[in-house]
This record gives sequence, C-alpha cells and structure tokens, in this order.
Amino acid sequence: MGGIITQMWPPKPAFTEKNLGDLSGKVYIVTGSNTGVGKELAQILYSKGATIYVAARSEAKATEAIGDIRAAFPTSTGRLEFLALDLSDLRSVAGSAKEFITRESKLDVLFNNAGVMHPPQGSTTKQGYELQLGVNNLGHLLFTELLTPLLATTAASYPASSANTVRVVWVSSLYSEMGSPKGGFDPENMGFAKKEQSIYYKYSVSKAGVYYQAAEYAKRYKDKGIISLAVNPGNLRSDLQRYGGQGLLQKINQKVILFPAINGAYSELFCGLSPEVTADKSGSYAIPWGRFAKIREDIEKGSKSTKEGGTGLGKICYKSPLSCLYLAGNSRQAASPVDIAKVAEWLQNEVQR
Repeated sequence: MGGIITQMWPPKPAFTEKNLGDLSGKVYIVTGSNTGVGKELAQILYSKGATIYVAARSEAKATEAIGDIRAAFPTSTGRLEFLALDLSDLRSVAGSAKEFITRESKLDVLFNNAGVMHPPQGSTTKQGYELQLGVNNLGHLLFTELLTPLLATTAASYPASSANTVRVVWVSSLYSEMGSPKGGFDPENMGFAKKEQSIYYKYSVSKAGVYYQAAEYAKRYKDKGIISLAVNPGNLRSDLQRYGGQGLLQKINQKVILFPAINGAYSELFCGLSPEVTADKSGSYAIPWGRFAKIREDIEKGSKSTKEGGTGLGKICYKSPLSCLYLAGNSRQAASPVDIAKVAEWLQNEVQR
C-alpha cells in the first residue's frame, strides 16, 4: 500500500525545465499534445529550442495549442508542427507515420502520451476494437513499430557521448495496479469477447498493457540503442477526465487528489530526457514526478519470460495484439488471429500507398 500512497502524493519533482540545456536540433513527437499534460510537455521542449510534432486528431485544437505555446515563448528558436493522428483508426496511424517520415530524417524521443479514459460503455475504434484498448494500446503500439526504424537510425547516428538519448515513453497509470486483475489482464477473456467488463476495468487492463508493451519493446530494441520506459504520470487535472462527469464527488476529486497537468509533464520529461535514464534502465517503470519504482509484483512477473521465472504475459500482449488484448469479438478476426508481424506488414503496405 505504501507504493500506492507515494504515487498518489509524491514528493516535489526533481527534474524540470530548469535541468534542461539547449535542445536545438532535437526532434520529438508528443501524441495528444493539443491539451493537458501533452501540451505542457510540448511547451517545455519548445521553450528550449526543440522541434515538436503536436500529434492529435483535431487540427483546430492543435493549431490553437501551438499558438498558445508560441505566445508563451515568443523568442524560442524551436518549431511546432501539427501531425494528424487518430489513434482510434489504424489507417490514420499508418498515414501519420508516413507523413512524419517524409518530413523528418530523425526522431529523438517518441512520447506516447495520448489516451482515452472511461468513455461510454460500448465505444469502439474505427476497426471495431474496444476504444480504450484500441487507442491506449493498439494505436500507440503500431505507431511506434512504424517509427522504430527511424528511431534506430537516429540512435546509430549519435556518438557515444550522446548514447541513451533516443527513447520511447509509454504513459501508463496507477490504475494498472489498482484496477487490473492478477497478471494485469485475463488471458481467458482477451478483448472481453467472452465476458463483458466495466469501463473502469477495461481502462485498468489497457494501462497494464501499456507497461507490458514498454517492457517488451525494451527487450526487442535494446540492441538498436533505443530506451523504452513506462510511466505513471500521476493523478492529474487534464482532458483525460472529460468523460468523468461534474458531480460533487468529481469536484472533490479534482481538488484533493488531482494535481496540475505540468506535474505529469515532469514525469514524462524525466523519462524522455533525464541523464539518470541509462541503457540498463530500459524496460523500467517510473512514477510521479520522475522516479524509478517497481510495478505490482504480479505484473512485473508478467513482463518476464517463463525462462526468466515469469509468466510471459507481456510477450503475449505485444506479439499478438489483434488476437489478444485487442480482440473485439468479431468472428472473422477471432477465427484468423493476426500477430504483430502481420499487422506491421499490413500497415507498411498502407504507408506505401
């Protein structure tokens, strides 16, 4: 219980914009940076001269956010660019990756910041997957896979003195520990096809899945010089609670339990830019406002293979997203499971179109 408490009421952040040097020449993608935590993070990076791609569904909201950030730092030498990305539509994911690759020759850090929390029950993605799993897991996983070659070439281009700077930051949540079943998800009820669950349960499972994806990605691409971390950014006042209502309980929650969005940006900033994050930390879990910690024991065990004394659930989560966490109950999909290699191949074809 102590670990939960320190995540809910953390000490002051130790790594902030004050610890950053000049970021000129650095290129970042922050998904969902048109609002909330992502916007705060983009503003910090822009203030130091970086190039940031504001990846979001709404161009109007992204343009407004870009204007706000530029106005806050009128002398910055950085760049802010809109990148159309709808994580609830795999074709948009493919198109967004293609667009970025045509515009940039490097990518220093990918912040998988966007997310959906507690939408109306029954909400689905364009392809019919449960919305929280589709956006929080499937969309980000495939976006990351498509950008991995560019991340790898960026890491290879840097001298040894700049090692450990190319990273992927996956935003998880305290809910991964507080609301998910043993192991993080039920392998007998992938995608909730066999048994319906509450939107709160589904969200918790999706965030446990984010941790697994970060841990498995770290194993797969460590030799490419890419560091991968999952982070609980903290309990924050942000647009993520847009489906939460405005009742008395919600208002009390906003005042007592939730912190300003900038604090969550510091959690992600630590993972993305802190020199404390070295290669041996890849696959680790971070908590507010930028500290390493252990996730719930059974979930951590799931990130290890059976040979390592674990359960291997993390590999299942990563390797077979359509037939595992993301199965929407569609009979055609259920009869023809597709692993990540097949999905990546399909998306690669989409990119080439």
